[in-house]
Amino acid sequence: MVLLALMQANAAVLDVGANCAAVEAAARKAAAAGARLLLTPELFPVGYAPLRLRAEFDPTALPSIRQALAEIARRNSIALVYSLPAVTPPGEWQITATLVDEAGAELLSYAKVHLFGPEERQAFVPAGEGPRVVDFHGIRTSMVICYDVEFPEAVRAAAVRGAELLLVPTALAEGFDTVPQLLVRARALENHLTLAYANHSGTEDGCDFLGGSVVAAPDGSLLAAAGAGAELLFAELPARDTSGPEVAYLDDRRPEVYRSWGS
Repeated sequence: MVLLALMQANAAVLDVGANCAAVEAAARKAAAAGARLLLTPELFPVGYAPLRLRAEFDPTALPSIRQALAEIARRNSIALVYSLPAVTPPGEWQITATLVDEAGAELLSYAKVHLFGPEERQAFVPAGEGPRVVDFHGIRTSMVICYDVEFPEAVRAAAVRGAELLLVPTALAEGFDTVPQLLVRARALENHLTLAYANHSGTEDGCDFLGGSVVAAPDGSLLAAAGAGAELLFAELPARDTSGPEVAYLDDRRPEVYRSWGS
């Protein structure tokens, strides 16, 4: 049995100390409950404010923030997914997510491919590399970020690489309720994987967040769902179904036909 924890909370924009303290408190509580992994929202350690980040955040602080987050994982003996800006060697800013294990060692990283809205597109550059998959306690695990999950190609790319668990830090505003309530569940079902989606709550830099974090099972059912406010959400990952899915979407794909369609 693997217990997963999702942190849904309100970040303080550009107050890294306060945000990391909130992650530490969640990690401590999650570990005490027996969780193996804590998933936190998109850009939580710095707050979700793309234009302010580009104007006011000093990227030379990133190594120390990453070290502090790795130490939180190590101190609490819990794996952690965190999301931060990153600056590529050409000087381009991207939104990234990182999975570190219980010892604070990096297992997996990912950079956001689909940027949402004019502020993200002004502040960041979209990445182009597909999601990778690693083994986490016997579970084939991958990541995408926020808007990426709304594209079937992104989740399918993880699934065809063998992902059984997809971790999604997000920053979803109010008014997009269908994403966690409908779309996330469909992505889990059509790809036969468990999908964990962790959102902000409250208001940050004028953006009102939906909350509504969810964990969807491979059959599309909800394993856990949060309300609108701050919450630490728990879900037990389902055992691997050795009999196979009821409808074998992945096995029945015809990629050679799709390529001929030119889509």
